[in-house]
Formats: sequence, C-alpha cells, structure tokens
Amino acid sequence: MIMKEDNLADRLLDAVDKKKNPSVVGLDPRLGRIPDHVKKKVREETDDPFEAASKAILEFNKGLIDAVHEIVPAVKPQIAFYEKYGAEGIKVFIETIEYAKKKGLIVIEDVKRNDIGSTAKAYASAHLGEVDLDMFGEKSSSFNGDMVTVNAYLGYDGIEPFVELCKEYGKGIFVLDKTSNPSSSELQDLKTEDSRIIYEVMAELIDEWGEELVGERGYSSVGAVVGATYPEEAKKLRGLMPNNLFLVPGYGSQGGTADDVIPCFNDDGYGAVVNSSRGINYAYQKEPYCQEFGPEEYGKASKKAASDMKDDILASLERGGKVPESW
Repeated sequence: MIMKEDNLADRLLDAVDKKKNPSVVGLDPRLGRIPDHVKKKVREETDDPFEAASKAILEFNKGLIDAVHEIVPAVKPQIAFYEKYGAEGIKVFIETIEYAKKKGLIVIEDVKRNDIGSTAKAYASAHLGEVDLDMFGEKSSSFNGDMVTVNAYLGYDGIEPFVELCKEYGKGIFVLDKTSNPSSSELQDLKTEDSRIIYEVMAELIDEWGEELVGERGYSSVGAVVGATYPEEAKKLRGLMPNNLFLVPGYGSQGGTADDVIPCFNDDGYGAVVNSSRGINYAYQKEPYCQEFGPEEYGKASKKAASDMKDDILASLERGGKVPESW
C-alpha cells in the first residue's frame, strides 16, 4: 500500500537542497552500450534472450544508481527502453524504481501517458496510485514512481485523473509543453487566432491545473517539460509558470548547455531540474572519462560525469545570479 506523503514539489526541492544539485540522471539503457562484462555475467545465468537482456539492464542500472545516488536528487527511467523487452523489461523497470527509491532517490517515470476518461484513470492508477485487486479485497501499487510525464493533447479530462492522484498520494506530474526535439515547432509554435503561441496556451493551462497542488515552498506538483534547446522560449514560459517546476531535457547530448538551462530557473535559484541521460549513462565511452575509466569502471565514470554536470550547472547559476541563498 502506498502511504500518502507530503507535497511532491516540496520533497523534490528538499532533495535538491540536500544535494545542492538540480540535475537528474535519466536511465535509458541501450543493450549495445552496456559493458560486455555485465552482459557476459548474466548470459551465463540464462538461455532466454529477453531475460538475459533485462537482467543485464538491471545490473547496469544498479551500478549507475550506486554511483550517482549521493550526487543527484532524482533519476528518470524512460519506459520505452524497458518495454521493448516485453514482460521481462517491464519487470526490470519496476525493479529499477524500487532500487532507486531504496537509495533515497525520487523517481520520475518518463512514460508520457494519456488518454481519455477511464483509460487515463487506469494509467494514473498504474503509475501514481493503486490498483484494485478486488479478488483479494485490497489495493496495491503497480509501479510506484513519484512523478510521471504526461501528454496533455487530449485536454483536461486526460489530465484530471493524474492530478487527483497527485493530491491523494502526494505524487507529481510533468506535462509536455515545449519539448527539446527539433520538430516540436510543427505544433507547439503555432499561433492561435488571438496571436498566442500554443506552448504559451499550454503553460497557462498547466499553471491553472497545478493551483491546488502548490506546496509550502511555493511550487506546484504539476510541472512542465521545457527543453534546454529552446532557452528563449523557456524564458517566456518561466514568466507564465512562476510556481511550476520544470523538467528540463536536452542538456548535453542533445546540444543544450548549462547556460541554456538558466532561463528555466526562477530568480531564487529554484524551479527546475535538468536531465542528462546518455552523457551520464555511457560516460565511460566518451572523452574525457574514457581516458581514466575502462568499461569495468563505468560506474566511476558516470559518477564523475554526474559531478561535472552538477558543477557545470552551478557555475552557470552563479553567473546568472540564481544560486539559492541556502547553498
């Protein structure tokens, strides 16, 4: 059973303060980039290729979590990299969430779910709440993440079930707004008849949807996904959503820099968490970390890369005059 906790935005910001770090590590396992010694170990344990692949991913993820849990406040597993391996992959997705939470990390499930009515409610129950196991006369959690990413293209009736469970269980959501991918402009940058841009309309809705979930620290558990690759747009969105947390993808491998993410933060130095996935997951394969760490030390390489990302963002926050006073 899930126990209701305090406001998620407060919990996330407290975790950011504890680590003095607003960065997040995405867990996007690509089997071909997992070190051979990890795959060899699990291959000797099973002849089932899906089971072997999934076990290798779990072993790899545990190594990453062990390496970064003292540096970052949260991790963000992307479910697509687990779903591709079917039932075994979903099992590992759940086990990854459980392991990260045991290490004290907040878990952002990158699932981008949504639908209408009862279907949206089912998604919300699976990822944020509990499902009714009526044959046993009880309820239980399926995934038990702390936050999920959601797509608001269907409007509020597809968002409401998630918001209600955020209230009930102390969870949170990040609604897609201005995403980091190059073609996001095809829809997100269109203008309405009154000359508002679609991502601005979405921001106004996100702000409205999150009003009842603003915590003691002044931020809502209903946040927005705003890409680091669009700093000018991020500046506008920060003004439209002063009380909403931003999840910021696009740093590092997608081309966004630490300076690019600064508009996502409010003047108090809070309001955003910045994600990096490939740059941390596979640091052992890239410069300069590959010069110091081999494949068997992938965790050490990831730890160093996570620490460097923290320093990079903090340096930019300092240049922008946005370092939190308590740090």
